[in-house]
Amino acid sequence: MTQDCPVCGADITNNGLMMNELVPCPECGSDLEVIELTPLKLDKAPEEKEDWGE
Repeated sequence: MTQDCPVCGADITNNGLMMNELVPCPECGSDLEVIELTPLKLDKAPEEKEDWGE
């Protein structure tokens, strides 16, 4: 089962991916989050925010 990268459109194959797993796109390097397994759905991972020492 494959899914297109939401950033560049490259094919990403589900090779044992798990829910909420972060995976890099092999083409553009964007961090993607698995938001659904059946069917496979990926979304751009949220960016980490500065915690400013908190």
